[in-house]
Amino acid sequence: MRLGLALGYWGRGPSPDHVPLAQEAERLGYDSVWTAESWGSDAFTALTWIAARTSTIKLGTAVAQMAARSPTTTAMHALTLDHLSGGRMLLGLGLSGPQVVEGWYGRPFPSSPLTATREYVDVVRQVLRREAPVALDGRFHSHPYRGEDGTGLGKPLKPITHPLRRDLPVLLGAEGPKNIAQTARIADGWLPLYWSPTRTEVYEAPLADAPEGFVVAPMARAQVCDDVAEGLLPVKAMLGFYIGGMGHAKRNFHADLMARMGYEEEARRIQRLFLEGRREEAVLAVPDAFADEISLVGPRERIAERLESWRKGPVTDLLLLSPDRHTLRVLAELNS
Repeated sequence: MRLGLALGYWGRGPSPDHVPLAQEAERLGYDSVWTAESWGSDAFTALTWIAARTSTIKLGTAVAQMAARSPTTTAMHALTLDHLSGGRMLLGLGLSGPQVVEGWYGRPFPSSPLTATREYVDVVRQVLRREAPVALDGRFHSHPYRGEDGTGLGKPLKPITHPLRRDLPVLLGAEGPKNIAQTARIADGWLPLYWSPTRTEVYEAPLADAPEGFVVAPMARAQVCDDVAEGLLPVKAMLGFYIGGMGHAKRNFHADLMARMGYEEEARRIQRLFLEGRREEAVLAVPDAFADEISLVGPRERIAERLESWRKGPVTDLLLLSPDRHTLRVLAELNS
């Protein structure tokens, strides 16, 4: 099982720790480092900054939001950074949800998310293969554009720049069973948001047809500390925000996932509290048991014991949301 460092997206401003943490992860032998985006900092610029200050560690987006860019623009970002980094790029993509797509990007959430994702990946692959001009008679991502408000003058084009790797890995963030199953068919890997090594049956059916070499790379908060309850507070804060605030009351993919993992009543309570403005209560309502099973928190010996369960399942890459160099070093030692 390879280790990666997940840096997430910026908060109020850029973190001065991100580059030093990435450099330390590279020194410790971590395989990859990942950036993200929501509605603030973007994933590619921060990743390019890290690329310029590292030399061997792979560079991933977990995830770049599809609504933020056309698929050809995303492919341009990926092939550019792949060249600049010497072939270290890993392209992680995610659809996001209606609240972000329509509220932040100002465009409609696709009526058929599976079709929209499939078309998006198809176009990205066409650009990276550079076998012919990009052409797709799609429902959401037609190339050339054929909408009634177009000029009709669009011309199929191939990228001017020759991609460094035609097989640049494409990974998808997916939560629903149908979305995960499609990811196993059309992508090189899957980026689960929550992963419980004790509930792998939740994912068995969607991953049944995953090909050999398929990457499963969940993110998990990791912190070496003496007080487990205190170490879990950041995990609970994250869960409270995602389950309560990252989505509408009637359509929240994160809450639905928590429900499928056996915590339906708790997920709906967190949602209700958050939407009522009782955010602190929503965080406290996150069960310690759920926060604990999707993270690696506590003394070194406890983490060592729990790490074994992550190794036994289908996880190929464990992407650690880790706040300090000490934790990175301990996980590297335990996983060696």
